[in-house]
Amino acid sequence: MKMAKKRKPDNVVFNTETQKYDAAIKPYATSVGAPVIAINDTIAWKNRSISKVNQKFKAKYQQLKAEYEKMMDEFEYNNMIFSAKFNFEPIVGDVYHLYKRDNNETFLSIIAPDECSFKSMGSFYLNADQIWEKI
Repeated sequence: MKMAKKRKPDNVVFNTETQKYDAAIKPYATSVGAPVIAINDTIAWKNRSISKVNQKFKAKYQQLKAEYEKMMDEFEYNNMIFSAKFNFEPIVGDVYHLYKRDNNETFLSIIAPDECSFKSMGSFYLNADQIWEKI
């Protein structure tokens, strides 16, 4: 008859490989009196973070979209003015006025809209970067 292997009770932490009691070095609780291991609720944190990040990306997208639209408007203004006829060299820092003739030809002038009867397309300022800005 074979002898039964001596077993330890379930509440005793005994390592059969090292033949030692090693409850103190375990990375988890080993007794009823040990602190509870609570799993953090990362789903709520993830959802809050996703919401914040999405709002940030949406705000940045709106900002970039507005900057793009402003740049495209500047491009159109500059394209209109450089396509217009004028017989002078514009001076940086001065204001000029864009007009349209009856034959749809555009021209740039120093004459203000209230001083003439031409069809005005707007007044523009030539900045230091040689870019026309609508005023």
